[in-house]
Amino acid sequence: MSTVITGIGALTPNGLGIEAFWKATLAGHSGIGELTGFDTSKYPSRLAGQITDFVAGDHLPSRLLPQTDVSTRYALAVAAWALADAGVDETTLPDYDMGTVTSNALGGFEFTHREFSKLWSQGSEFVSVYESFAWFYAVNTGQISIRHKLRGPSAALVGEQAGGLDAVGHARRTVRRGTRLVVCGGVDSALDPWGWVSQLAGGRVTTATDPAVAYLPFDVRADGYAPGEGGAILVAEDSAGARQRGAPKIYGEIAGYASTFDPRPGSGREPALRRAIEAALADAHLAPADIDVVFADAAGLPDLDRAEAEALRTVFGPRGVAVTAPKALTGRMYAGGGPTDLATALLSIRDGVIPASGGTELVPDEYGIDLVTGEPRTKPVSAALVLARGRWGFNSAIVVTRHDA
Repeated sequence: MSTVITGIGALTPNGLGIEAFWKATLAGHSGIGELTGFDTSKYPSRLAGQITDFVAGDHLPSRLLPQTDVSTRYALAVAAWALADAGVDETTLPDYDMGTVTSNALGGFEFTHREFSKLWSQGSEFVSVYESFAWFYAVNTGQISIRHKLRGPSAALVGEQAGGLDAVGHARRTVRRGTRLVVCGGVDSALDPWGWVSQLAGGRVTTATDPAVAYLPFDVRADGYAPGEGGAILVAEDSAGARQRGAPKIYGEIAGYASTFDPRPGSGREPALRRAIEAALADAHLAPADIDVVFADAAGLPDLDRAEAEALRTVFGPRGVAVTAPKALTGRMYAGGGPTDLATALLSIRDGVIPASGGTELVPDEYGIDLVTGEPRTKPVSAALVLARGRWGFNSAIVVTRHDA
């Protein structure tokens, strides 16, 4: 049984919808700029990948707006786009044959901020901080399930940047267990004052003031990343079921998946990203030479970039595979980043082109990686590896391949 992707919805700082995002990515159009939602003049970092052209009322029923957070609105919109792209008529499939698995890393900030504002200004009751965060991590899954009557097995996963790939991996497992169709992926947004402070507190956000050099993964000038908002939702289903219902297209197959966790700091043991890569390749029954491109995690921090480059060099050999980091054009979207890279990988398979890595130009020779820079690289792509690392040690890897019916 193979699990295939039949629909994609994406909402990113440089594109509203999957084709607009893909066009902007190939053109090298960046969505990173100065935050506009609040006064950032006193903050050490002011640049982020911000979605500016999404009007929730144009994409969602008005009754949903008062009861949803920005992240949930994004998730609801892209889930609907993914289902439409997959040609899914929810009325023709049994409710319990369709499930939802999503991930969220930063949920709750805007909602909690809003609740406290009510308390301060109106003296009204509010949801506690802990309740709001625990509730919000699952709310995207729940809202998507309710709106589209997806009453099958569902889950909400938290793994920071790695969580979105874990959601897709879990969706594949769910399909293999007998659920015909699973809506999966991740969306994040925390660009309100509370969410912004929480991101700055981690010490990894760039202090650059020029958007052109704000996020330069694998570059000698790298000094942190620009956060982003948005993400992607995908429709995963059994290939036989997709053919049976007449799916209009199949983007590719989820051929391999693996996740690992780093050893404790100071243990002297190497990070576990390499093991995740090797396990995903083994799960896909592919050798390193079978991979045409790697969509890197690309942290934009020298130590983490160096560690990822070492893992790639060890598995594939020096400059043994094309590597790219198109997320440099959107910022790191946390739970939304991995699924967006996965969507990009599937489009690379479809169109035979690998997008470039934003503004990165000066890759240290010691990294030994073949990073695609400057312009997209035209090349047939049959298999792609997508990587993501979450803070505190999460590592995830997914292999997607061309699906031959």
